[in-house]
Amino acid sequence: MNTRREFIKRATVLGAGAFLSADLLAMKRNISSNDKIGLGVIGCRGQGWSNLNALLKVPEVECVALCDIDENVLSKRKEELSKLNIKPRIYSDYRKMLADKDVDIVVVATPDHWHCLQLIDACSAGKDVFCEKPVANSIYEAQLMNKAVQRYGRVVQVAQWQRSQQHFNDAIAFVHSGKLGKISAAKAWMYRTGTQPLPVVPNSPVPAGVNYDMWLGPARKRPFNKNHFHYEFRWFWDYAGGLMTDWGVHLIDMVLLGMKAGIPKSVMATGGKYVFPNDARETPDIQTALYDFGDFQMSWEHNMATGVGLYGMQHGIAFIGENGTLLLSRAGWEVRPDRDKIEAVPWTKASDNGLQKHAANFIDVVKSRKKEDLNCPFEAGAKVAIVSHFGNIAVRTGEKIYWNEAQNKFNVEKATQLVKPIYHNGWKLPVV
Repeated sequence: MNTRREFIKRATVLGAGAFLSADLLAMKRNISSNDKIGLGVIGCRGQGWSNLNALLKVPEVECVALCDIDENVLSKRKEELSKLNIKPRIYSDYRKMLADKDVDIVVVATPDHWHCLQLIDACSAGKDVFCEKPVANSIYEAQLMNKAVQRYGRVVQVAQWQRSQQHFNDAIAFVHSGKLGKISAAKAWMYRTGTQPLPVVPNSPVPAGVNYDMWLGPARKRPFNKNHFHYEFRWFWDYAGGLMTDWGVHLIDMVLLGMKAGIPKSVMATGGKYVFPNDARETPDIQTALYDFGDFQMSWEHNMATGVGLYGMQHGIAFIGENGTLLLSRAGWEVRPDRDKIEAVPWTKASDNGLQKHAANFIDVVKSRKKEDLNCPFEAGAKVAIVSHFGNIAVRTGEKIYWNEAQNKFNVEKATQLVKPIYHNGWKLPVV
């Protein structure tokens, strides 16, 4: 292994959560201090940890700081890193971490309601950012963040890592080739097998070591409840948008990319708590949204009752053309012709590690400053987040909603009220 290129090629076959190899540790020791890129991570428990491991496989990257509101998480991560002789500074307040001059790049992997403040603060502090999806918990925040990224000129990669996987790129290239003929419809779906009800539990004391006020941040004040904390936060509107913004941003992003689509003209949706009507979740466990883009329509479906989804696929994307249908998922892709109008493309399996390639692409651009080379620039992440929020707003209001881009509002007032969040606890929406 003589070059960085050879290392990256080898590293992409490793799991994103795997620890560093002896080869990589040796290579890191030989990197000049002038070439090292200091990494700080905000939110270290779940996806933040996966992102950290992926970025550490790039030889130049050195973890210099960790930040989390849970001392238990920080202690565990610190111990795991110390076994590799990695000794980052520890922070409980992300603002103090952003003041650390050794931090060059930042991972934002906190609950969705925190992304706006943390990304804008990171950009204004001169840091480049690897931001978890969805980029924001509201339309307005995504727009505001987009302005900030442009204003501060930072490199921001959104962690929609499917854009870095070869089979996704091959499938989208086929869509763009025109071989499917006119595409009038597209579908995206996620059928979440194995989901269990989230039992209703009473509020409880804040766990030892957790700064709950900091976890809430701009969300409204409410007593601690373990159902709202860590992974389960995604089922409550104050913090996230359910499966629509969890999986939807990944899959709908491929539709927007394939169709070269902008913002839809209108959306209507149905959904509710049909699978677990009495559990603790707020977001729908079954939801269907229909988007009108003017020259094609797209449907989104999610279902938490079964893993038997459309076309026999648990999750996926379908581009339905006059000559055939292209089916795409994280597992692979194929083309099913309509009456032999085109040749079939047999199922082609995924063969690479999207997150690792995504991390490597981010660091390449951090070094080159050629932001046009980002596989998922912030504008793309913002657009799909906004489209996903359209679907949630439609189901929450029960209305068919039309978007007025010039006025930045919907035709229905109660839908427009969900465009911009209200910040609480002394936190303010940034001014860009």
